[in-house]
Amino acid sequence: MNPCWQTSRFRIDLSRPQVMGIVNATPDSFSDGGQHADLRSALAHCEQLLQEGADILDIGGESSRPGADPLPLDEELARVVPLVKEAVRLGVPVSVDTYKPEVMRAVLDLGADIVNDINALRAPGAVEAVAAHPACGVCLMHMRGEPKSMQLDPRYGDVVGEVAAELRERAEAVRAAGVAAERIVLDPGFGFGKTVDHNFELLARQAELLALGYPLLAGWSRKSSLGAVTGRPVQERLAASVAAALAAVLHGARVVRVHDVAATVDALKVWRRAGLPGI
Repeated sequence: MNPCWQTSRFRIDLSRPQVMGIVNATPDSFSDGGQHADLRSALAHCEQLLQEGADILDIGGESSRPGADPLPLDEELARVVPLVKEAVRLGVPVSVDTYKPEVMRAVLDLGADIVNDINALRAPGAVEAVAAHPACGVCLMHMRGEPKSMQLDPRYGDVVGEVAAELRERAEAVRAAGVAAERIVLDPGFGFGKTVDHNFELLARQAELLALGYPLLAGWSRKSSLGAVTGRPVQERLAASVAAALAAVLHGARVVRVHDVAATVDALKVWRRAGLPGI
């Protein structure tokens, strides 16, 4: 497995878990929609996450919560482009969460380091947009369906085997377009077209996904599956989110995508000091 993640401006060392801080420049994300929807507050949030210890910033302009409607291209560009212009000056890798090729091209031209695509570069022109930038990183996430309908009735025979097969197919397609393996990270897509049981089976059997030969990114932060286990609403899932991040690291994830950066960074410091696996 690649010990590093090659991105546009940075070669990210994955020998220790990297904390990716979520920056939702949206009015309707499931847990923090509207809190950072204007440029000033979104940039201040980026700076706050870096002070808390974030290694990577992940900027998104379109909510992918279950039931979300697609966002028009011009609105996503208006939300994301001004923020990316500023964020690339902060001295850390900048990821952009988008499935639209036009947005990918715009942010990569501005110096963004990573394309984080919930649709695994399936949209026409998406693979080409990434392949045209010879060093940018990419995160390919697994999702069945689309956010509007993905949680209506997700079914699998063997969720881990099917997710692994679909991620393998997408990685091979991207490699065939000329994207080097060291640029690719995979994301099982916890909560995207999966039941609570599916999500926890994927976590427990994460080693089978690692067998694909790519680093894994895990995004459990504040997800509804944590609410199903704890009975807590979205704003009271800090402890559950940190526990899930540590469990993902224990099972081999090299990047954890989180809202609560400070708590996750502190937990990983204690984990590392205790000599526990995954650090």
